Amino acid sequence: MFTNKESFKSAFLERLENMYGKNINETTTIEQYMALGSLVKEQINKNWILTKKIYRERGEKQVYYLSMEFLLGKMLGMNLINLGIYEVIEEGLKDLRISLSDLEQQEPDPGLGNGGLGRLAACLLDSMASLHLPGHGCGIRYKYGLFEQKIMDGYQVELPDYWLREGNVWEVRRSDKAVEVRFEGNIWVEKVGERLVFHHENFESVLAVPYDIPIPGYKNKTVNTLRLWSAESAIKDFDFQCLNNRDYQKIVEYKRSTEAISEFLYPDDSKEEGRILRLKQQYFLVSAGLQSIIRSYKKRHQNIKDFPNKVAIHINDTHPVLAIPELMRILMDEEGLEWDEAWSITTRTISYTNHTTLQEALERWPIDMMKRLLPRIYMIIEEINERFCRELWNKYPGEWGLIHEMAIIADGQVKMAHLAIVGSYQVNGVSKIHTEILKKQVMKNFYNYFPYKFHNKTNGITHRRWLLKANPLLAKLISDAIGTNWIEHPTDLNYLLNYAKDPSFQERISRVKRQNKISLSNYIKEKYHIAVDPDSIFDVQVKRLHAYKRQLLNVFHIMDLYNRLKENPNLDIVPRTFIFGAKAAPAYFLAKRIIKLINTVASLVNNDSTIQGKIRVIFVENYGVSLAEKIIPAADIGQQISTASKEASGTGNMKFMMNGALTLGTLDGANIEIKDEVGEDNIFIFGLTPQEVLDYYQYGGYRARDLYQSDPRLRKILDQLIDGFFLKEVVDFKFIYYSLLQENDEFFVLKDFASYADAQKRIDQFYKDQESWIEKSIINIAHSGIFSSDRTILEYASGTWEVRPIFIS
Repeated sequence: MFTNKESFKSAFLERLENMYGKNINETTTIEQYMALGSLVKEQINKNWILTKKIYRERGEKQVYYLSMEFLLGKMLGMNLINLGIYEVIEEGLKDLRISLSDLEQQEPDPGLGNGGLGRLAACLLDSMASLHLPGHGCGIRYKYGLFEQKIMDGYQVELPDYWLREGNVWEVRRSDKAVEVRFEGNIWVEKVGERLVFHHENFESVLAVPYDIPIPGYKNKTVNTLRLWSAESAIKDFDFQCLNNRDYQKIVEYKRSTEAISEFLYPDDSKEEGRILRLKQQYFLVSAGLQSIIRSYKKRHQNIKDFPNKVAIHINDTHPVLAIPELMRILMDEEGLEWDEAWSITTRTISYTNHTTLQEALERWPIDMMKRLLPRIYMIIEEINERFCRELWNKYPGEWGLIHEMAIIADGQVKMAHLAIVGSYQVNGVSKIHTEILKKQVMKNFYNYFPYKFHNKTNGITHRRWLLKANPLLAKLISDAIGTNWIEHPTDLNYLLNYAKDPSFQERISRVKRQNKISLSNYIKEKYHIAVDPDSIFDVQVKRLHAYKRQLLNVFHIMDLYNRLKENPNLDIVPRTFIFGAKAAPAYFLAKRIIKLINTVASLVNNDSTIQGKIRVIFVENYGVSLAEKIIPAADIGQQISTASKEASGTGNMKFMMNGALTLGTLDGANIEIKDEVGEDNIFIFGLTPQEVLDYYQYGGYRARDLYQSDPRLRKILDQLIDGFFLKEVVDFKFIYYSLLQENDEFFVLKDFASYADAQKRIDQFYKDQESWIEKSIINIAHSGIFSSDRTILEYASGTWEVRPIFIS
């Protein structure tokens, strides 16, 4: 480890020369980044090897976290922080006239995730390593991320996100650990003694090759592993004579279809080809992962029946649910266990996190597709369903409707959430309200049948990235005030409450916030050529674009504010900068039209001198982790305005409060728990309650057109979508107009508008009293420690996985 900058400089210069055969003055910034990265990874590798050795020797239980997404963010800065050498490296590079910040910018955001699901997975990995817990990630090494978003003439345009263009300095290819994954083919059964043996023939073979990324803990020696699988052709070398005798076109098609499995995160599933590819991805992940886990287990342990005592497998949402039948397949077909033994092991090994109440997100797969693509897996699912339905019949004789509702296979579909609940030993929601909705609404029948399985684990975020790294000015101020113990014990942030009313501390907090706002203003000016006032309220909504997240409610309020300013340019409001960042799924037409609307409103507002610059609207393109690290520390308001009952938890709300922004939100997800922590005076809550929303869905009684008729503000806004107000954009916004009025406003945008507008007025009034506002900001920071992913992971470790810390020394 580098103990001083001189030892680092010597090693860095030598590494540059060895890698590129150049002296430092001839190297490019990307070469300097790659050299630094390889040097840092070398330091990590020593503890990585030691961690694996001690895990093997101790033989204690380990966790494997299966997820389709791991939204890591740039790793260089976090690795330096976790190693405790950030300042040494920064000073050493400065002596060499190199900016560490410039090198960090050379690293692409890994294209391994899209939204909160993937970011949560990354946070949990960080916390497991920092808390000395033996826990690893298992995902897919996507060649391309979701997409690189460009905004052209206000429209979202999707470009390939080739994040691996320069390679990935942090990964290690493990060709010797590759496994085979099988698709399609046919199954035949043979009776051998008293056992039925299942043979899989004429299958398509895919090679799964792992790439391992080290995940170091904060200032300890624990280095866990994120294993990402790449799909490759299983065809070995063949000579030209073979090519002459085989169908060359078939070989090309096979290689192309194989590599497509790990090519794109979330292929477009609006067509059958995309749906098939997505199902192949899911099975590829779990089959490769489970084969690897069991192979590792068998090197250390003799008895496969002891598997649940040594291994915990956690599935992050429904995407990896095929882990249940795949584990059954391996235990029966490869390990020779009978059904009851295999089922007992499976249901004591796998636990499941549900992330949604949206029916369309509770995945279902057509029987024909599943049977054709995964014939043996479908047979096992079918048997699980038959046995489960028999159990239900014994408990609910004659209640065919209830049994049909709870069946894993029904109406021509395989219901993945049902399979997840039946095949796991614990199911958790990710906020208190979300878990209650699962128990009382979405999964009510299953809760009644398996009440002991349902638990809550409110999400968390790693404060080491989202405060210590993303906001170093604030982190230093906090450490100066209460010491550095909060970095390892985040609930110690509570000590900041002693300073909430301290004028001197308030003034320093205010200075830090303004400096962050200036930095973001400079970025916006450089990137978008729009000048924004750092003394304006920075009002931010950055997240995946979906109708239930209601970016539409935000932009409607901006349109209303603009209309009022046009009527009265001297309107007494605090200048406001509205900042949006969001990607819409390529096939999600409504979401893409909302992006166009935001950008159209932005162009109108930002170029209208008559409103005296009182509002600005910025849409930052290609939103991701790195942009979040720029935006969140600068925010005054974090908008968490999803339709109540629809957001499972949210983690953006936690990041904003940790950085001193106040939440404008509905009683949804973790907003409720944030309100309970900070108090009603330090958050801006509006809109329908979850129960009111659920009642409308169940009993009806809501008519969007009535609000259109009765509220002049709404009528004017909606009419502007179609009456030529936006000139040539008329056609684009008719779809939004009709989705609200003809389809009756599914997510209650119009219903919550008046309450939302009132909350925005309260924000304006409170912001004018800066002393009170800063006090509220400090109170939010002080209470944010409970939302650290360290707390979440400790709850999983003791309440779900039953794993203990292993200290590496």
